[in-house]
Amino acid sequence: MIAKPAAKATDKARQVIDLLTEVNRNIVTAESCTGGMIAAALTDVPGSSSAFYGGFITYADTAKSRMIHVQARLIRDYGAVSNQVARAMADGARNTAHADYAVAVTGIAGPDGGSEKKPVGLVYVAVSSELATVVIEHRFGDLGRDAIRAASVEAALDLVIEVLKGSKA
Repeated sequence: MIAKPAAKATDKARQVIDLLTEVNRNIVTAESCTGGMIAAALTDVPGSSSAFYGGFITYADTAKSRMIHVQARLIRDYGAVSNQVARAMADGARNTAHADYAVAVTGIAGPDGGSEKKPVGLVYVAVSSELATVVIEHRFGDLGRDAIRAASVEAALDLVIEVLKGSKA
């Protein structure tokens, strides 16, 4: 069962849906550590079907490759939690869905899986459009699994809002 998005995430999701609806565009999600929470936040917004295409939950490395065409070589060379894979997830989801925008998240929510180089709380968020793909690295720290996932959803929605507002300028 996917957790109910926090009020803050729902407000940001509403802003995303409104911005996309204004310009008659849509978005697709590609989620790993958030497991569908971004899609849940977006679909909490009444009328979201006008701008939300759908989503891919690509938790396993093979799902990233099979569902949204992330090259296995990228996962092998850089790791599933990397700038390169986040970028490939966003681009792959957008291209697979033929959507206008895609948002992707990959990270280490813990409590296990972290290392010195890639600690728990390391998350990459990417937004892809026809113009560019933007990737931001976040180091939330070991806040606990739920808090890292919630922070990742908010960071993803924030980046989508930033990209959408920038594309209107």
